[in-house]
Amino acid sequence: MQKTLEVLQQQKMEILKKLADIGNFRRGTISVNYRKCGKKNCVCAQQGHPGHGPQYLWSTTLKGKSYTKNLTLGPQLQKYKEEIGNYHQFQRLCEKIIGINEEICNLQPVAQIEDTNKLEELKKNLKRHFMKKYKKRLTGSYWSWARGY
Repeated sequence: MQKTLEVLQQQKMEILKKLADIGNFRRGTISVNYRKCGKKNCVCAQQGHPGHGPQYLWSTTLKGKSYTKNLTLGPQLQKYKEEIGNYHQFQRLCEKIIGINEEICNLQPVAQIEDTNKLEELKKNLKRHFMKKYKKRLTGSYWSWARGY
């Protein structure tokens, strides 16, 4: 059964309200690590010993750069855990909004232009816009070589 435009708009508004209630969030993951210190006489050097730890590490990547932070067991770890959970909820809600919005866009009619002059002007502007993008693609190494640049 296809949903009506009004139902979809209502669903979108409900999700936007949920987004407003999420609170603070951050990207990343929390991992639990055990590490060997490398000292020959340390207990961690013995066969079968997992290593020092557990150490709780928050890590994320922003613009291709990795960031890591040691977290202390207790309120700090709990805070990061909740914020990462909020981020995952934020992502799920955003995906729902995108899906609903695409359905809304599909149900909305395309505007009809009766004035032929306005229609031709629109076509000319759109063609100019997309040709600029197309020409940028053509300025790559192949076309530079083919033109003798």
